[in-house]
Amino acid sequence: MNRPTLWMEPAAEPQTVESLNRRVAKLERINAALMAHVERTMDQQGGAYSLFQTAIMLEGRVRARTEELTALMHSLERSNEAMQAAKEEAETANRSKTRFLAAASHDLLQPLNAARLSLSALTDLAPGPESKAVARQVERGLETIEDLIKALIDISKLDAGIVRPVVKPVRLADLVAGIEASFRPFAERKELRLVTRCADLVVETDGVLLQRILQNLVSNAIRYTERGGVLIAARRRDKLCRIDVVDTGCGIPENERALVFEEFFRGGREGDDGGVGLGLGLSIVQRTASTLGHAIALHSRTGHGTRLSLTLPLAAQRPDARVTLAPLATALTGARVLAIENDASTAEALQRLLRSWDAEVQVFRDLAGVVAALGAGLARPDVMVIDYHLDNGACGLDVVDYLRRDRGWVTPVILTTADHGADIAARAQATGAELVHKPIKPAQLRSLLAYMLA
Repeated sequence: MNRPTLWMEPAAEPQTVESLNRRVAKLERINAALMAHVERTMDQQGGAYSLFQTAIMLEGRVRARTEELTALMHSLERSNEAMQAAKEEAETANRSKTRFLAAASHDLLQPLNAARLSLSALTDLAPGPESKAVARQVERGLETIEDLIKALIDISKLDAGIVRPVVKPVRLADLVAGIEASFRPFAERKELRLVTRCADLVVETDGVLLQRILQNLVSNAIRYTERGGVLIAARRRDKLCRIDVVDTGCGIPENERALVFEEFFRGGREGDDGGVGLGLGLSIVQRTASTLGHAIALHSRTGHGTRLSLTLPLAAQRPDARVTLAPLATALTGARVLAIENDASTAEALQRLLRSWDAEVQVFRDLAGVVAALGAGLARPDVMVIDYHLDNGACGLDVVDYLRRDRGWVTPVILTTADHGADIAARAQATGAELVHKPIKPAQLRSLLAYMLA
């Protein structure tokens, strides 16, 4: 009978040295594989941990930089606010300074006005050569004070930015002719030639401001020229116009050319009267030209002369028809003049001066005085000379309005004031009055009166 065969595990390999070595080698391979696996695992975990640490570190740095930037932005905002406040404070101070100078100039120019009017009358009363020389010396001193006050006011207004140019077409030949007529006596007194070469050009500018620029340039040229002459030339340059004021004076050294437009810089050059100028003329010229947007350039050769050039645009259209002035009369004999002046010394000087010209003068301090005189039979005047600023805030033009409304008197008016404000000029123009700034120049007043009476 066959018995089933039973499966039995193979007999264990005899524990020989070789078999043991094989088992050791196998275990070593397994151990090496396990160690490699553990190392790879550890490397992966270590990299993630390093990235985690790096992220934390970067986050801290970003937070710190953000805080620094935020603090810096807040500091900049505070600085900007402080700068804006300082700017506004400076602008307010500048405007206050301008208002103060304008108000102070009225009080300063009032006595100057009275002194010049009285001096003119005194010169007529004492015609001797010695008295005329003394009077001329006093007048020069008054002119210097007047020029300084006006220059400081002009600079203050230009710096404050309250000068608003009224740009319109201006016929250049008329403006240059007026400047030539004004300065020719000064040039002839120094035996200098004053020549103009001006084409019939119309420029786009503010006529009043351009006139001031050229007056300063021509005045400087004549002052610092001892022989030869001064040339005012205007010519077309494409769509622009260039105005040159050329002199044959002492010239300006190269090291001073960058300084001549600074305030009170005079370079030590003597003027025609043995003294030096105020050093404000070219400073005003530069500021005014900048306000108008006109370029100004200087060219000079020491010992040969100087050329100052102003470039401005030509106008697209021509101005209104040319106005031809009638010849001026010189006699004021018998003319009835009504004067309104609240300053006692100025009123007395004005009355004395007008009477020295053989005019019939009546002076009042305010509207109430005029109304009282009307009740006493005041006759209609031929011309009125009225101060703008009266006592207690009253305005001289109120007298004009009253006489026109109550009496129907449309009488020529000369409005006098030490205030150069644009609003006063506008009111004078609206009233039809001729505006004369104080201190009043007697010759100017006499010519204007003669023209208005003619």
